[in-house]
Amino acid sequence: MKIVGRRLVGWQAVYDIGLAGDHNFLLVNGAIAANCFNKSHSTAYGYVTYQTAFLKANFPVEYMAALLTANSGDQDKVQRYIATCLSMGIEVLPPDVNRSDIDFTPVGNKILFGLSAVRNVGQGMIEAILQARAEEGDFQSLADFCKRITDSRILNRRALESLIACGAMDSLHPQRNRNQLMQDLPLVLEWAQARAKDRAVGQVTLFDMLAGDDPAPSAPPVDDLPDAEKLRYEKELLGFYVSNHPLKDIHRPAAMIAPISLADLEQHTSQGMVSVIALLTALKPITTKRGERMAILQLEDLTGQAEAVVFPKAYERIHRQLQSDQRLLLWGTLEMRDDRPQLLIEDAEPLEEVKLVLVDLPVEQAGDIQAQNRLSEVLKQQVGEMPKVPVVVKVTDGYHAQYVRLGPQFRVEDADRARVALTDAGFHAQASELLSLKL
Repeated sequence: MKIVGRRLVGWQAVYDIGLAGDHNFLLVNGAIAANCFNKSHSTAYGYVTYQTAFLKANFPVEYMAALLTANSGDQDKVQRYIATCLSMGIEVLPPDVNRSDIDFTPVGNKILFGLSAVRNVGQGMIEAILQARAEEGDFQSLADFCKRITDSRILNRRALESLIACGAMDSLHPQRNRNQLMQDLPLVLEWAQARAKDRAVGQVTLFDMLAGDDPAPSAPPVDDLPDAEKLRYEKELLGFYVSNHPLKDIHRPAAMIAPISLADLEQHTSQGMVSVIALLTALKPITTKRGERMAILQLEDLTGQAEAVVFPKAYERIHRQLQSDQRLLLWGTLEMRDDRPQLLIEDAEPLEEVKLVLVDLPVEQAGDIQAQNRLSEVLKQQVGEMPKVPVVVKVTDGYHAQYVRLGPQFRVEDADRARVALTDAGFHAQASELLSLKL
């Protein structure tokens, strides 16, 4: 076999193209694909693969914006690609009436949501916004926006409420919060419509005659919405958490102790017990024919959604932890249902209560086989009956630190007891809360 393409640097996926006899094999991540192509077919695939890898490596923001736009009709894929942007250091921002286009827009090293993503905002409104910006520049305020979008069939309160609630009008009033704009909206909308009617019949106000500006009314000052409510509006109107996500700030330590994301569950259905970190977005209690209680859960993380089932025995033990909008560390097994992975929950713990054992090892000690064996023996003695606490080793050389999560066979039952045992064995260890772990 002659290798004609090999491990394109700078791209997450690795594609190899090999020639064997009269046919080519497309190797994806080192594995031969299910199909065997002739040379012309695989050459075309290889060429497109190279182009795609080049664009992602050299124009990552533009590439991801185009990828999000091309898949904007598939919510699962968009959420997965937004998570990919996060891992690449690309921030995805809420839409902005002064900067967003119809679709996802690259702006510097960030990506703006397109206006077409906002629910209740029709094509006519989007076209009117883009035309008004092209003719007279950026909008200066909510009043200026309502004054310039004059078609009453387009300028409706529901669309404006959606634009405010998802953050698309934040830039118009940096000193005003979204709740304040919501309170101002009915007053400003009535003011703008009255002015439009006056101009339509040829009436002018004193402010028009003096070439001044008729100040728009505003509501009494109010406090901003709670962060959780603002995120809920974003999720409702855009389909995603954009300005923030309940799991965004902890995605690195979360990946350390639960590396499997919801988008990856399908690849792990035959690996026994798995652990995931997810947001519980919905819970449906069920009573079985025997009168036992169980539940069906809807889970979400940065990469997608999944369904989970909690059977009666597990539900009786953990039902107090199962609260909507709760961030959870979940343990369970996987099965396929209707060609989709379903998680069968065995245990759950709120992230605020999750602990881990952190072991500091100098690089010399980490490379010492005797120290490795001693560490292994101490941890095996701490497994117990319910080993849920992960062990993370921090390897340092005085200048850099590398975190390594030990395999599930080294999970311990009690973090504090394991810390004491490790300290007595000569290791520097601490029982740490997950949310306090800085990586």
